[in-house]
Amino acid sequence: MVGRGVNTAWSLTTARNNALDSAGRRIAVLVIAAPCLGIAVGMTVLGAWPVLPFAGLELAAVAAAFRIIARHAGDRERVRLVADRLEIEQVEGTRTRSYGFNRYWAQIVCAADGRRLAVRSHGREVEFGRHLTARQRIEAARQLRSELRRGR
Repeated sequence: MVGRGVNTAWSLTTARNNALDSAGRRIAVLVIAAPCLGIAVGMTVLGAWPVLPFAGLELAAVAAAFRIIARHAGDRERVRLVADRLEIEQVEGTRTRSYGFNRYWAQIVCAADGRRLAVRSHGREVEFGRHLTARQRIEAARQLRSELRRGR
């Protein structure tokens, strides 16, 4: 999402593409768990009791996977030009990292194939755009370079 705020000359906010919200994730776990437990209980009644603990382990692994997905559902990146600063904020899980660059010294580095997008200045480099496709990274680099030139 590209836009201009009150004090922001330019901004780009990207986020993960989450197909399921928290309620959808719970329903998915239940849809997987119900038949698995039904089969495991049925096999236990028939005398194959070792099936039940393995079904429990399987469901624990599925629940752990969905927990990891939920932890990263709010991951996002924001790149902003504010006055003479280029600011990058990256939120991953519970960790937030912020970086600031002087807009006049910042260089935008983008691979020709769009696999990598970064800001470089004074020996420091920060990659961003991991939630974008290669084509979107190339377009974001083009727009950001244009905005940086406009402010010079």
